[in-house]
Formats: sequence, structure tokens, C-alpha cells
Amino acid sequence: MSRTMLFATVALLLIAATTTTLASGKFGRDNRHDSDDDQDRGTYAIGLWGDLPYSDIQATVGVPNLIADLNRNDLAFTAHDGDLKAGSGTPGSITPTVCSDALYAQGLKYFNSLKAPAILTPGDNDWTDCDRPANGGFSSLERLDHERKVFFSTPFTLGQHRLRQEVQTDPLCLGVSGKVPCVENRRWTLGGVTYATINIQGSCNNLCDTAPDPAEFAARNQANIVWLQQTFEEARARNSAAIMFITQADPGFDASDATRAPVRDPKTLAETDGQPDGFQSYLLALRDQVVAFEKPVAYVHGDSHYFRIDKPFLDSKGQRLENFTRVETFGDHQENGTNDVNWLKVFVDARSREVFAYQPQIVPANRTAVPAP
Repeated sequence: MSRTMLFATVALLLIAATTTTLASGKFGRDNRHDSDDDQDRGTYAIGLWGDLPYSDIQATVGVPNLIADLNRNDLAFTAHDGDLKAGSGTPGSITPTVCSDALYAQGLKYFNSLKAPAILTPGDNDWTDCDRPANGGFSSLERLDHERKVFFSTPFTLGQHRLRQEVQTDPLCLGVSGKVPCVENRRWTLGGVTYATINIQGSCNNLCDTAPDPAEFAARNQANIVWLQQTFEEARARNSAAIMFITQADPGFDASDATRAPVRDPKTLAETDGQPDGFQSYLLALRDQVVAFEKPVAYVHGDSHYFRIDKPFLDSKGQRLENFTRVETFGDHQENGTNDVNWLKVFVDARSREVFAYQPQIVPANRTAVPAP
């Protein structure tokens, strides 16, 4: 082969390779993106939401409007931090409001209508509280087993594009038949930041309400602490710039607001309001890890339905943990219809000092008190 022909052949091969790479797109073959590829540390955005829908108007109008708004944005992924329904069923509703299979089918339809990879963590309203008569009197464990099958049966997210996640496959949690993997606990790293979901629940983390289950709590709590510690270990091994945890429960971090969270001594992290404490041992483990990690840690939750971004976590001496930020997403207020059906956009830049920048997104079609201009 002549030198000219050799150069021409090489050039054609390079063009073909480049074309193949571009054609495969951001999410690669089969619309699935391997999150272990952590070379690109450029800026990207994610969308956070949760505690929705809680009513017919939210299910049929508010959430579809929110999803359409999410889909108009270029997001690396979205995450729902729990609660696919209200705490109790609504008599006469036209959408699923008890813990029937139709509820989870509705949720699955929502998540798979999202263009970006869709992530979720379970909420107390869709499993621990399903034993309430007003929710149909289901077995909580059976409903969690069902959620694991519907939403967490593969190592990929939901959504029209899918992202591979690491899964807690050790049989540390409880199901109806005994020990089962905690497959709802997930982890992935993207653009120099490590993310994890952890199954932390309202209703005292399943230690209060209609049918408390101390055995289920004890198993899952230990599994959660292991997953938490392993997430910090992986972030250190990858030299991640930050960590974001996505959970459901508002565990309470201090004594500031009994109307919106469990009240606890911020130094000992012991709950002081007389309720069973399903969070102290977990919070103590979290605090130790946050202090040792030193880099930014964002802690996303829902549960108390009050949008806020603050720094409520103190060390044992009462000093504020500067690298810890609590992020509570918008949540239901049924009395206002679609008024609080909104989401939070987070800009992520591993090269910046604080890594996360937050921008609330008020869905124009869901504005109630003040119409969109």
C-alpha cells in the first residue's frame, strides 16, 4: 500500500470513529449512561423534587406541569425524595391515593416520562404508613417489597435516558420473607461529585404511627449506616469534590422548630420531644463522616414540606459544620392546589469552592397566588 493510500485509510478510520462517538450521544448505547466515567468535571445541572402528588389536581395538573418544566431543561438527572401520595387516602379521589398497585404504576409513569435519568427514594406515605386503615390497611413490608420490584429491579435509574448506579446488594434489610437486599439504596458519581440515596423514613423511621416495626427499623438503620460510611469511603477514593445524599425524612438537627421537624439536642443529637428516636445513631454516624470529609456535603430531604436551604448541623461542641448544607425540597400543601408544586435546580461544578449552587424553579403553569407574567 502506498503512503498516500495509507494516510487516506487512517483518515477514514478516524472520521468513522468520531462519527460513531458523536452518534452514540451523551447517554451511549441503549440510552444508558455509565456513571463510572468520571473524567469530565464540567458544570452541569440536576433537578430535585418530592412529596408529590398529594391530591387529584396535583396528580392531573400540577405534576404534569412540573415534569414538562423539568423536560424543558438540560439536566444530568432528576431526583424525587419520597412520598408518592398523601399520608392517608382521599375518599372520592379519581387518582390513586391509597397504597394500591395503581399508586406505584402512576409514579412509574411519571418517572419514565422524564427525559433525564430519574431517581427516587421511597417515602413513608408510600410504605411505612400503608398499614393505616385510611391507606387500605396494607402490610408495610409487603408494600416496600413491591416498591423494590417496581422501581429498583435493575441497576439503572428510571427515565427515558438511564444511568447505571451502584446498588446495596447485601441482604441487610427486611422484607416479608426475611432478609433482602436494600436495593433502594443507590450510589453514583458524576462530574467529580458522589451521590447516594438512603432509605430514611418519616414516622420516626418506622418506630411510630399505626404499626411500628422495630425489627425492620434496626436492620435498615444498620444497613443505612453502612451505606453512608461506604459512600464517604468511595468519595475519598475517587477524590470527589463533594457528596450529595438524597433521603426522605426530615430527622431534625436541632431544637429550633418543633412544627417542622423532630426536636433534638444539637450537641448529643438525642431527640427531646418524647417521640421514639429513629435517627440519633444515624445522625451521629453522619456527623462523624461530615467532619472527617471536610469537603461540601449536601443533604437533600423532603417530609416537612417547607422549602429551605440552611446549615442546621452542629458538632458536639455546638459549632456549626460549615461544610454541611441541608436542602429541603418543595412539598405538598393541598389547601393551595398546585401552589407548591415546584422544583429545585442545582448547578454542580466540582471545580468551584462550594460545588453546589441552588436556584428554585417556580413552575409558571402552577402559579396560583400571583399569576405568571
